[in-house]
Amino acid sequence: MASGGHRRRRLLLRGARPRRTGHRPARGASMSRGVPVPPLHTLVHTCAAVLAAGSLGATLYNGVEDRGAALAFGVLVAFGELTRRNGTRIRQAAPLAAAGSLSYALLGETGGRPAGHGAAQVVTVVLAASLLGSVPHVGRGHGPTVDPLARRVLTVGFVAVCFQPLYDRGALDGWGGPAHALLLLSLLSLSALCDAVLTAALAHSRTGWPFLPMLRDELRAVPGIGAAVIATGAVMALGVAVVGLWALPVFSVPLLLAQLSYRRYAAVRATYRQTIASLARATEIAGYTPAGHARRVAALSQAVGRDLGLTEPELTVLEYAALMHDIGQLSLVDPVPAGATAGLPVTEQRRIALLGGAVVRQTGVDPRVARIVEQQADPHPEQPLAARIVRVVNAYEEKSREGGPGGPLTALEELRLGTAGEYAPEVVEALARVLSRNTEVVRAYQGGAW
Repeated sequence: MASGGHRRRRLLLRGARPRRTGHRPARGASMSRGVPVPPLHTLVHTCAAVLAAGSLGATLYNGVEDRGAALAFGVLVAFGELTRRNGTRIRQAAPLAAAGSLSYALLGETGGRPAGHGAAQVVTVVLAASLLGSVPHVGRGHGPTVDPLARRVLTVGFVAVCFQPLYDRGALDGWGGPAHALLLLSLLSLSALCDAVLTAALAHSRTGWPFLPMLRDELRAVPGIGAAVIATGAVMALGVAVVGLWALPVFSVPLLLAQLSYRRYAAVRATYRQTIASLARATEIAGYTPAGHARRVAALSQAVGRDLGLTEPELTVLEYAALMHDIGQLSLVDPVPAGATAGLPVTEQRRIALLGGAVVRQTGVDPRVARIVEQQADPHPEQPLAARIVRVVNAYEEKSREGGPGGPLTALEELRLGTAGEYAPEVVEALARVLSRNTEVVRAYQGGAW
């Protein structure tokens, strides 16, 4: 009976019918003519490892050409890795290292004389310097993850293979002045697009989130710090070709200043979010809602929003609204038992939502957050998507908490039964898909680690 109930719970979360025959493939793998296909991130890592191993072998066999330039660019990449900023929401953690790597891949001359190195040496120097610069981060428990390192090896290898053989054969001798600079910018822009596709594909392979919205977010980040990396990489390659290796520290300063400004901006945003989270805890401190309720709803709402294809700015607004969705309960004389507003009459839910929206407007938060809080109790056809998500996830969290060990199953059943009137069907199904995945958010949610 226990095993049957567990299987029934899994099938309900997936929204699927029981299988009659056949074996289930491993998580993260697909099937092609009965043969398991490794996930995409495994293929990307394998390609990067093969490229790195081949480049290292070729470099050891042929020796290192122009050791001064190799050492200078290696030090630059390692220093860029030392200044890397760790975090889950950072698009380009080490912009100086990325710019130095790309400029070395596009280096044809050093102070007016041919550099002489090939694509294999570029990949080897960049990989060795990246690993060396990551040693202090490893000591602090923030070692390099495999995905960024694999992406750097592949993108730098792509640029080097496109440029170095053509330059060595003299095919670019007629590309002087603006034409040469335009060629470098074109190759760097193409590498940025390839890196964005790889980033979105790796995240899609690991999490199952929709690929196109993630790719759209990555492409939107390219004109920001990505444009600075592209411009600095091209300028470094052109500067070293004319004045020599002294151009590296000179052209590194603007990117370092831009990185410092970006860090301050990120710190301001983090402080802003912490202020909102602290304000959302007012209902917990006052005893109106259980501890951690707002954080659980916010985390699960973001996962559902990603599944439905929301962009990063929309996810930020959704997170803030989910954190503050219960703040209207502070106006109640008698707290709702366990803070469960999903079981209240609709008129009372709307009154609490309107009061919460009024409070949010006084805090100076984005007006869209206040509108979502105000509309979370409206009929779902009249709600924006973010308000639908907050309503469904809040109801799931309350119902699953009240139901005991079988609460999640019962809560999802009740939400599906309520799709005819109260809850948006597409959001309920997205929630079921999110819960069926073995992601960090779901593991923490189901394990009570909040």
